[in-house]
Amino acid sequence: MAMLTVRAAAGRLGVGYSTLKRWIGTGHVRTTLTDGGHHRVSDNEIERLLSRQQPERARSTANRPDHDEPLAGLSARNRLHGFVEEVRVDGLLAQVRMRVGNQTLTAVITADAVEALKLRRGDDAIAIVKSTEVMIATTGEPRTVQRRKARKK
Repeated sequence: MAMLTVRAAAGRLGVGYSTLKRWIGTGHVRTTLTDGGHHRVSDNEIERLLSRQQPERARSTANRPDHDEPLAGLSARNRLHGFVEEVRVDGLLAQVRMRVGNQTLTAVITADAVEALKLRRGDDAIAIVKSTEVMIATTGEPRTVQRRKARKK
């Protein structure tokens, strides 16, 4: 039986490291302690946890129509279906982290919106992206810098 580190197990489960550590601390996840006091998670435990998550998601996605009926009147077309990984409320704002496929999406919304939607960890949700701004990123690879010559006036 293969034993995984907590970080590797979190990756297999599609949850954050801190989330899995919290589950271990509350006893929701069975682990084995190494001689050095580190937690290891067995493949069987990961399969047990995945089987508990996936039937609920399979049912909810099987019953979901191809289009979003409740959102039919919305002009935004970039709709990303996923589930809520974490909700943090602090004062008037809330940070909602969603898992969409193997990617994580973070949104900052009002605390009132979280309450109105009754958002909780594990809930299915739809992230709707509508933006008038474009952000630029680089790959981090080294490049040759070519500077323009200054014009003489």
